[in-house]
Parts: sequence; structure tokens; C-alpha cells
Amino acid sequence: MSSENTMRAISQDVLGGPEVLKEMELARPQPRANEVLVRVRAAGVNPTDWKHRAFGAFLGQPPFVLGWDVSGVVEAVGVGVATFRPGDEVFGMLPYPYGHGSHAEYVIAPVRALTHKPSVIDHTQAAALPLVSLTAWQALVENADLQPGQRVLIHAAAGGVGHVAAQIAKARGAYVIGTASAGKHDFLRGIGVDEAIDYRETDFVDAVKDVDVVLDTLGDETSVRSLRVLRPGGIVVSILPVGSEEFLEEAERLGVRALRMLVDADRAGMRAIADLVEQGRLRPTIAGTFPLADAAEAHALGETGRTTGKLVLTVD
Repeated sequence: MSSENTMRAISQDVLGGPEVLKEMELARPQPRANEVLVRVRAAGVNPTDWKHRAFGAFLGQPPFVLGWDVSGVVEAVGVGVATFRPGDEVFGMLPYPYGHGSHAEYVIAPVRALTHKPSVIDHTQAAALPLVSLTAWQALVENADLQPGQRVLIHAAAGGVGHVAAQIAKARGAYVIGTASAGKHDFLRGIGVDEAIDYRETDFVDAVKDVDVVLDTLGDETSVRSLRVLRPGGIVVSILPVGSEEFLEEAERLGVRALRMLVDADRAGMRAIADLVEQGRLRPTIAGTFPLADAAEAHALGETGRTTGKLVLTVD
């Protein structure tokens, strides 16, 4: 059991498979100026979590506590925090990539990474949203400037980022085309996708044309091939931050735009997401929930690549 000065957290000492994740007792952090201590009620799990667990990615060698999505209750505030007070329900994404640590009973967040949790969703639903919805919002709205009536193609539209991006695009008034296996097409229609493409049976390059925006969640060949379905001046936004120079070179040759991005913590973006939630225009689909102690099981399920929506850890 954790004490007043400690907390339970999921940490790892080595890189590797899900089995390297262990429940440990660590020191409970204290908020500094402009920081908030959040008692975690739920924390999303994203592909970036298992990539960091296995390869270190941006974080290098462990030990570390993963997790960027958080929904919970403000436990304490640091000097100068005017926006929140203890007892407030909040959600948000910790600064990516170096602000990780939400897979624990408590986590520190900079005050501007959080906003008030909409009352129309619970902590599990709220924890499913921040990283994927900020990624989709920054890709579609901030980077692609998606406008009403434009055509958008979303790859892996039933996935974590994809199913949220589809709803954001619909809320912006776009015509939404999504790729997914045939068994997920009913789900896509349920979240407002106008046209579903079975990527196993159909080459999207043959099936789609005159698109204004492509959201590329897959990378590699998909990034480059997506450029061919754009209208002149259209844009592919890839959420895979590194890849071949061919992506940028081919875009220039075709007279279209190519952009790679990483999601960035942002209260204004979280506020926009919260507004869509409050309007009933955005809801996450929960693929599964796991108690904090079972984080390894959540990672193993996520790595199958077959889930629809989001996986969430719950903290009692």
C-alpha cells in the first residue's frame, strides 16, 4: 500500500516486452510553481507507450514511468496556480514526449497542459481522449486548416487517433473517407464516416481522388502514396515524425504539401476538445479498461494492432 509520501506506479528497469512493466512504490511528487499534482483516476494507453517501453524512443534508457494521457482530481497546486484548486476534475496530455508519468496514482502536470473535465463523460472516457484528440486537432485544424465541405482521407480510421479524427473532421463540416478492414465499416459509419474503404481489398490510391487533406497515421509507403490522391495544393499530414526524404520530394514534384508532426501539449486545444465533448460531437470508443496493476496486459492487447478505439488504465 502506498503511504502519504509514496505512490503506486508502473515502471520498468529495462527495455523489452510487456513483461518488463512492474508495479512499484515510488516517491509521490510535489508540485512546483505553475504545476498541479493530479490524483490519477484513469490514464490512456497509446502506441507511443509500447514503443517507448520496447525501444526507449525519445526517453532513452529506463527506469521511467510511461503515460501521457491523464484524467483525475487536483490534489495540490504549486505557487502561482490560479486556474485550478484542489478537488477540481481535470484532464489533459502531459507535455510530449518528456512530461510522461501518468501510469501512476499521482502525476505532476504543468498547469497549461490541463483543462476542466467535461461533466458529460467519466474519467475513463476523459483519459482516452487527450493524446489522440490533440493529435487529430493539431493535424486537421491547426496544420491542415480543414474547412467545411473539404474532403479528408483518414488512414486507420477505427484506430485511436483515427476514430477521434473522423469525428473532429465531421464536426468541422468535412466529407470524411476512412480506411479500415471490412468488419469495422459499420463502426465507421456510426461515427459519421461518409465513405469506408477496405484496405485489404482495395488500393486507396485507385479508390480516392481530389482529396484536400490526408491524415496519415501509418507512415512509410502510405505517406508517399497518399500524396497521389490529393487535389493540387492539398496536404498530407503524417503523425509519424521521421521517415524518408521521398515524402517531401514527391510532394514538391506533384505540387502538393507534405508535413510531419508530433503532438504538443496545449490547453487551448484541450478546451476545443472539451467543447466538442460537451456538444455531444466527440466521444471516444473504449476498446478495453485495465486496473493499473495490469498495465502489461493492456500493452499486450494494444500491440496486436486489432483494437477499435482506446485502451485505458483505471486507478482506484
